[in-house]
Amino acid sequence: MAKAVSLPQEKKLSTKNKKSARAIALATLIRVLQDGSYSNISLNNSLQGAHLSQADKNLATKLVYGTIQYRIFLDYQLHDLIKTKLSEKYLKPLLLMSAYQIFFLDKIPTRAVLDEANKLAKEFGKQHSGGFRVANGILRALTRRGKILPPEKDRFKYLSVKESIPIWLVKYFVTNWGFKRTASILQSINEPAKNSVRLSSLTNQRQTLVALTKLGYEPQASQLAANNYVLAHGGIVETTLFKNGQLTVQDEAASLVVDAFDFNGDEEVLDACSAPGGKTVQIAEHLTTGQVTALDIHEKKLRLVRQNATRMHVADQVKTKAIDARKADEYFSGQQFARILVDAPCSGLGLLRRKPEIRYTKKKQDLLNLQKIQLSILDHVSHLLEENGELVYSTCTISLEEDEDVVKQFLASHPNFELVPFELSKIGTKTGMLKILPDSYGSDGFFIAKFKLRG
Repeated sequence: MAKAVSLPQEKKLSTKNKKSARAIALATLIRVLQDGSYSNISLNNSLQGAHLSQADKNLATKLVYGTIQYRIFLDYQLHDLIKTKLSEKYLKPLLLMSAYQIFFLDKIPTRAVLDEANKLAKEFGKQHSGGFRVANGILRALTRRGKILPPEKDRFKYLSVKESIPIWLVKYFVTNWGFKRTASILQSINEPAKNSVRLSSLTNQRQTLVALTKLGYEPQASQLAANNYVLAHGGIVETTLFKNGQLTVQDEAASLVVDAFDFNGDEEVLDACSAPGGKTVQIAEHLTTGQVTALDIHEKKLRLVRQNATRMHVADQVKTKAIDARKADEYFSGQQFARILVDAPCSGLGLLRRKPEIRYTKKKQDLLNLQKIQLSILDHVSHLLEENGELVYSTCTISLEEDEDVVKQFLASHPNFELVPFELSKIGTKTGMLKILPDSYGSDGFFIAKFKLRG
């Protein structure tokens, strides 16, 4: 009898307390835009235990990342319509999220956007505050007026608003690649990121591809990397293929870094900046009797490296040590490693498609500050490379300060090193440096340089 009564009550309670996709998205945006939280961490925390369908999870994710991605554009649409101070912290994120739906989500009727905005304003607002009337009035005015852009003759501001990129970054790109290429790059980084995976070289890749096809992922071979495939949709981390270590999530351009090395299989390798371990695992797959030592400042991040190594069946080839790469030469003896990878901390300007908030958090001075860290890491680990050994430097940025300028300064202060050409399966470089811009292949922007220590 008790069982018959309690179950319906529990079910009713859980339904009543269930949050909608838009409520979860708005709560996440408040934390990101108002409190400075990281979007990926905040969204993941919000989705955990939310009991949303996959479709609603996808909607919440799209609302969060889309609103952040187009914040400059959306602010420009709203700025002249906001006539009063928005006193409640939920109002600006709600307006931005609603404007994003109006301009970018064609399948959602405008009436539905306004209705949902009113519901959210009443849910998140203070009692009797009238915030929902403010939001409703602004959004109705926005739908009547439609999209606006700065005059095209003001080329920097026009591109900044149209593609939602800070003006300093537009000017930086134009200085280095011109207006035409900049327009192409900016348009590219606002396109959806590909669902790229790298197949393990230790498993039967043909069987993995057959399984991916049967699951409806429609794998297409990468234009860049030999073992990478682009999937038709996400969700791969929930599959047995991922959990069993037959594949891992890795961008096409990022997968090229390890392929720049020449391996025999018996090398001692140092991965100086390893977390979360994607490239560490990739190195380990090349090793038979050799071993890769993975460094990171934070022990908790090294747990991710070990988890990835275990999942991908290379744990025996990986060991970890929690130290700053700039102190590596204090812990290891000279010329201990045959191969060294420095996948350096950087501004992440090559990841603007995948991590949209980077465009708002980085400043030009950051490029020079990071350059000092990158050069320091290279200097300290370079002492640990054996004669004729290989050192690969990589970043997920496209700035000259962090890429070509780092290479130039490193060579100037380390004349016993030289750049060496490298050939990959589908791309190569005769200069020893390879830069991939985001619009070249629709991948992350990436930079790779390969050095050799003269014997």
